[in-house]
Amino acid sequence: MMGNRKKAAALICGMFGCVFLGSGDWLMMYGNTAYHGQVYWLTEGVAQIPAWRNSLSMLVAFPAVLLYGIALFTTVGFVKQEKNRKIYHYLTAFGLTPWMCLHLFYVMILYVFAWLNGNGYEAAALPAAEALVSHFSWIVVLSEAFMLPPFLYWFYLQVSGRTVFPKWMAFTNVLVVYAVLWFVKSILPDTPFRIGFTNGLMSESMFIWFGIMLAWGVIHLRNGNQDKKMD
Repeated sequence: MMGNRKKAAALICGMFGCVFLGSGDWLMMYGNTAYHGQVYWLTEGVAQIPAWRNSLSMLVAFPAVLLYGIALFTTVGFVKQEKNRKIYHYLTAFGLTPWMCLHLFYVMILYVFAWLNGNGYEAAALPAAEALVSHFSWIVVLSEAFMLPPFLYWFYLQVSGRTVFPKWMAFTNVLVVYAVLWFVKSILPDTPFRIGFTNGLMSESMFIWFGIMLAWGVIHLRNGNQDKKMD
């Protein structure tokens, strides 16, 4: 499976994409976790974040999504049947569309919240930011509706033996990894690390998911080469 070095390189690209986007997730949120409104991520720390951190968070999202795409479209080649490959390919293409939109949604609100707090409009900062969250919250729901199907379909393909991976690897699906990390997050103390970790959960989950596929491929290739030598 991993005899093709390009597939391994593509998964590594995906892991770098996770590092980029995950770093952006931490940049835009890491700080004092105290908050006073209805939205837990509109914190006192966020109110003090300098503008360059939000700008950098947005900037690194561009190469991140490109690197994600390289890895995700490469996983199409791990599906056995052409019919399933096409379905997964299109679901992946549609699923990538909201990544930048969702990141921009959060960055813009966080920037406005911090700017108002830092420029004499403290009283308006929280109501304005919460109004934006409330008015555009449908973006999050719609984005998730696009983002989840390819991962759910990938789980189905793996658990039914329609990929080159063993069936048990269905339970290394990014959504399963996300659920495990969510549990880990829930038992962490309320610190800047926790809110940064929480904001980067998807990137961290993707990093582990790509890493598991890469590790399995390397082991599979190594074992295959050893068997050939023995022959």
